[in-house]
Amino acid sequence: GTGVCEPGLKNKYAAYYPVGRMDLYVALVSGLIPVTEKCVEIASSCTLCGRCDYQCYFSTEMRPAKVMKALKEYVGDYQKNGGKPAVPAKDGILEEIRSIVGGFWATNDPAITAAYRRDLCPHVEYKTPRYVIMPGSVGEVSSVIKLLNRFEIPFVARGSGASSHGLVFTDGAVLDFKRMNVIEFNEKNWYVKAGPGATEFELQTEAQKRGFRVHTAEPAACVCANLMTSGLLSTFSTAYGIAADNYVDAEFVSLDGSYFKLSDMDSRNLFTFRNEISEREPSAVCVSVSMKLHPVTDDEKGILVPFETFGKALAFANECAARHIGIAIGLLGGEFVSTFLAPTKKLAREIKEVFESKLKMPYLVLLIGDKYALRSVADMGQPFIGEALFKTLYEALPSLNSAAWLDLLGELSDSEPFSYLKLEKFPELAEIALDPSPSLLLRDVDPELRPVFERLYEDPAMTDLVRLSTYRIQSARYCRENPCVALVCYMPPDAELIERMQDEIKKITDKYRLKSEFGFITPFDAGKRCIWEYDIYFDVNDPDEVSRVRQANAEAGALLDLYSEREGTIRQVRYVINQGCCRKENLLYI
Repeated sequence: GTGVCEPGLKNKYAAYYPVGRMDLYVALVSGLIPVTEKCVEIASSCTLCGRCDYQCYFSTEMRPAKVMKALKEYVGDYQKNGGKPAVPAKDGILEEIRSIVGGFWATNDPAITAAYRRDLCPHVEYKTPRYVIMPGSVGEVSSVIKLLNRFEIPFVARGSGASSHGLVFTDGAVLDFKRMNVIEFNEKNWYVKAGPGATEFELQTEAQKRGFRVHTAEPAACVCANLMTSGLLSTFSTAYGIAADNYVDAEFVSLDGSYFKLSDMDSRNLFTFRNEISEREPSAVCVSVSMKLHPVTDDEKGILVPFETFGKALAFANECAARHIGIAIGLLGGEFVSTFLAPTKKLAREIKEVFESKLKMPYLVLLIGDKYALRSVADMGQPFIGEALFKTLYEALPSLNSAAWLDLLGELSDSEPFSYLKLEKFPELAEIALDPSPSLLLRDVDPELRPVFERLYEDPAMTDLVRLSTYRIQSARYCRENPCVALVCYMPPDAELIERMQDEIKKITDKYRLKSEFGFITPFDAGKRCIWEYDIYFDVNDPDEVSRVRQANAEAGALLDLYSEREGTIRQVRYVINQGCCRKENLLYI
């Protein structure tokens, strides 16, 4: 609700957005690049409106506006002291590229290229591209690729550019698709065509206006990149599937510049899958995907089902999937629950301890479904947290550790775990005991920002589990304290097997003095398989810790390879890279 950075929306290049400006500032003060004409333009375009503070604080509890201000001051001081902006050398190849995409939409200016040289992946060396190119049509993509091939210039395709795998680095050309953000609906045939620059949030917003849902992942991710890279994973995979389940058709430009559609009779077969790292190099650039539209009923609601043990939580989630109860299912560990819910890191650490030790809820199963699905869960006899109680608990997170609240739970409990959740008046009693409010939830938020956040949390949408899940709002806080390397597998929902794998990975990360935590599980394909994630966290600013996470991840990956070979039913998502449009049957069963 705070709006997107206007210079970024207008100019498209990453360097005009707050995250790119931070990369630009680092490059300047590190002496990697000079002040250039584009650098002056980028710095002056920032109005210090502060929108980035609200957005970044929500996700990471940091305030990047101070970096925006420092960038303006750095460039201003340089000019005041008589410095002249550097002009990039003339480049004949660049001029040919500009003749295709337009003068503004291709550049070799260091102020622009500096924003495309790094991400949070600990496994690769950063590379600064020679060119950044923004094609505006499929024809331009084809022409640019043919030109780059003629001059033997390597290139990568870039969506939003955020990657834990270092997939968007090159010392050649980056093709940034932000201009190609077309969204075209065909409601009669239940699909929407999205260009490679369209983000998940934009696509979901337009689908919701028309009464539909699209299966999307992280809000800022670009639809085509996310689907083609890893097959698109979310809690809605329970009903909507993975990989080729998600789309009707897709368009590509091959690496030689030729065009094809997957639905063409003579098109290349991209539905196959090979469990080999050598297959990770892309064979084509996706320039559109026609995503399936899913109906949304007016009685959808979300619940949270608490469990004392991992095995019981997984058994429940899997039974719901097998019985086709619910459209989204996610088994969440304490790390995800606390990180996603709490507005500050301090509170996240506190409520993780509360959920795990005081409330005895180390695992929560999130389930989204219609009234029939929720009735089925009730018939299964499982206590759950409904939307009214969730709103109370959410807005009263700082009070969950209070003695009065915990005494109330003790008085209302019997031998059945969480039996108090079945009491008809419990939500009202909880509200009286906890006295929830947005101001209570946000009491530790930066006082300068608190009024805006209080208005935000007064919106019922911020406690609507369906909306939060559909848009993945809370998962924007993923890795808020430190980035992580995510170990993700498709595998059977076997609790004993998963816990054994997690124990062995934990031994590896303990050896390297790294934090690691269970992330989430989503069952799909009627419960025959699930998506499992386990995360290894590291301090990106500590070279020694980056070195240690590289070693730990290598050992953990090798361990999962052994499990995959032995079990014959496990596939690491790292092998799916650039095979995301494959048929899930090839991925899971062959």
